[in-house]
Amino acid sequence: MKTNIGIKEEDRKAVADQLAKLLADEFVLYTKTRNAHWNIEGPDFHAMHIFFESQYEQLDEVMDSVAERIRKLGHYAPGTLTQLLQLTHLTEKNDSKNDSPGFLKELLEDHESIIEFIRGNINTIADKYNDAGTSDFITGLMETHEGMAWMIRAHFR
Repeated sequence: MKTNIGIKEEDRKAVADQLAKLLADEFVLYTKTRNAHWNIEGPDFHAMHIFFESQYEQLDEVMDSVAERIRKLGHYAPGTLTQLLQLTHLTEKNDSKNDSPGFLKELLEDHESIIEFIRGNINTIADKYNDAGTSDFITGLMETHEGMAWMIRAHFR
């Protein structure tokens, strides 16, 4: 059945394309956070293991909400690793030694990259594509990432 929500098809497609990139970034960040959870070593192992778990659980909910937003616009969410890796702005690099400073630095950079990507799309989605709903939705996601980044940043002096 055709999606008829007061936004032109080409505008819904443009918004869905941006959301697909965001979903890809969220997936890569989720995977990197899982990696940190699985492979953390050091004297702070237990605390960091729990911390990374809380972060990837939040990201799991974020990914699901982004995919569902794409579907609400009448489009399909990318669902293969190939698609996601082609769409992401992030890298899979891992330069850390499986210690908390290395993992935290890399994850913080990725959160900040996502925040910048979202911030760059908020007004465009509302004004150019006439989609205040998605603009509001991604504003909330930006605030979630700002909070998660703050929690990571707090580990550094």
